[in-house]
Amino acid sequence: MKTKKENQLRAWPICPTARRFMRKLLTITFTISGCLAFCPRPALALVFSAPSPKSVYTDASGKKQSAQVVDKYYPKKIVQPFAKSDTNIDPKLRRAATIAEEHAHAHSLSKCWHFVKEALVAAGVVKSRPQTTLAKQAGQELVNNYGFKKLPVSNPYEAPVGSVLVYGAKRAAGHVEIRTENGFASDFRSKIPSRRPLLGVFAKS
Repeated sequence: MKTKKENQLRAWPICPTARRFMRKLLTITFTISGCLAFCPRPALALVFSAPSPKSVYTDASGKKQSAQVVDKYYPKKIVQPFAKSDTNIDPKLRRAATIAEEHAHAHSLSKCWHFVKEALVAAGVVKSRPQTTLAKQAGQELVNNYGFKKLPVSNPYEAPVGSVLVYGAKRAAGHVEIRTENGFASDFRSKIPSRRPLLGVFAKS
């Protein structure tokens, strides 16, 4: 004897398309249930993950742009590659920065002071080539003989474009580089400053 429920099902016939849809729906349901049972964390992340937040803004040309919002902590230090120009220093120093960057190599040649000297002479910042041999002696010579002054700057990233950064070393020649718009240049170009102790930032007006 057939039950009342079976009679109701026979009274509402299901088309083949609906049957196929229901089978697919059941398959998907069982798959998700299995993932939740055996791998709860990845499955929940897959099902409930929200799109990355984005900030929408209008650029200088009037077009709408979007940028992903950073909402996580990254252990690596964010590089600050862009320097500011200081109108109080000699404009020839900015030219020296450009020359230094154009002639710099991808890797160090251990000739940082030599390349910085060449850039300063080529830009007309100094009339004669500095004579000191060690990079860590550069600051003192520039102050004594070429009218440079030590700037009140202790963070290399805050050095203005064209300024000369001098670094010390106990048992080595030290290092010297010129601040550029995109980073630092000597015999090689870099987005980050030297890790040596900074002796000073020098420029002339």
